[in-house]
Amino acid sequence: MGFFSKILDKLGFDAGNSKVEAMLRAPVPTTAPTAPATTAPAAAAVTPMPVVDVVAQLQQKAAASKEKLNWRTSIVDLLKLLEIDSTLAARKELATELGCPANLMGDSAQMNMWLHKTVLAKLAANGGNVPKELLD
Repeated sequence: MGFFSKILDKLGFDAGNSKVEAMLRAPVPTTAPTAPATTAPAAAAVTPMPVVDVVAQLQQKAAASKEKLNWRTSIVDLLKLLEIDSTLAARKELATELGCPANLMGDSAQMNMWLHKTVLAKLAANGGNVPKELLD
């Protein structure tokens, strides 16, 4: 099981190994999606992806935690809240899995900021209900 799949599992995403690979490859939207044109041909029937309320789950976990964890801005605290290894080695493994640029890997602060933003963006891109203010 990859590192990102552990995060998905802890948040209740229905993601088997093949789905995790697809989720990792899913592009992260850079802008809000626009409404389709009314003259566009009908799209094929697609099974809607179940929405996972990421924030509600994390807030619930934070309320039950004895530690005060700032998961909204810290990847370390986010991982701790999910009871996942948050050591530098573990974060580097996750960063590698998510395709962190090599120039950020040597600076843990920069890597952590990239990692936090990317994890939340990947969750949002794959059915996670993550507010825009956490994605900017």
